[in-house]
Amino acid sequence: MQSIKIYSIDGIELDATLHLSLCAHRLGGIIQAHGITADMDEGGMFVRLANRLAETGFDVLRFTYRGHGRSGGTQRGVTIAGEMLDLQAVLDIAYRRLTKPLGIVAASFGAVSTCLLLPYIRELRGLVLWNPVLDLKRTFIESSLPWGRSNFNEENIKHLKSDGYLLLDNSFEIGQVLYEEMKHYNPYRYFVQSSIPSIIIHGDKDTYVPYDVSAIACKERNNCEMHTIEGSDHGFDGREKEDTAITITTSWLEKRFNK
Repeated sequence: MQSIKIYSIDGIELDATLHLSLCAHRLGGIIQAHGITADMDEGGMFVRLANRLAETGFDVLRFTYRGHGRSGGTQRGVTIAGEMLDLQAVLDIAYRRLTKPLGIVAASFGAVSTCLLLPYIRELRGLVLWNPVLDLKRTFIESSLPWGRSNFNEENIKHLKSDGYLLLDNSFEIGQVLYEEMKHYNPYRYFVQSSIPSIIIHGDKDTYVPYDVSAIACKERNNCEMHTIEGSDHGFDGREKEDTAITITTSWLEKRFNK
């Protein structure tokens, strides 16, 4: 592993780590995009996945979005547009330092910036989405699931209006700009319009992000596979389910990049 710094287009410093494969034959390069409130480790899953991918023959680039972890910026300053700038900067590094072609593994909210940039990503051979946020309204501001209802309730929205932020999971400050963006951006449309070979891995007991949105999106587009982790909540709760997601991801990417 090699720790590096990446500077987003607007100057925000992003924490990042490179895993360069030691295999004689490298298959390609993989970028990992984490979810909201997380960082480039994604609770340890992205570290374990990166190590597996490097052993398989992939270079891997993990990074932390602005306002998260050890990257620059503030929580209230996190926006979808800003995360798109971060991912653009990461892609610029990937084109220079990773073996091509490229793939992306995006978890949860990381799918938002990834899907919105799909029309502009070059040399992308495969896309893996873990429990992806494809419908922002149904996940956050108009959610029917327990997590969304508890975080975007009437009391928290009043706090957002009066103090400029609401607390996500009582720890992460969501600003007014991000909240307004959630009403307008549509990553679902960009995903279903794309023909990049993709796989969605989603737990069917997800209480954060609607499982049915992923299932319908996969049916609406070409070159998409759906893998259900039965009985799993968001983030593949439990080590066994996490390892299942990592194994499926590694196998799918290896097969995809060996074509």
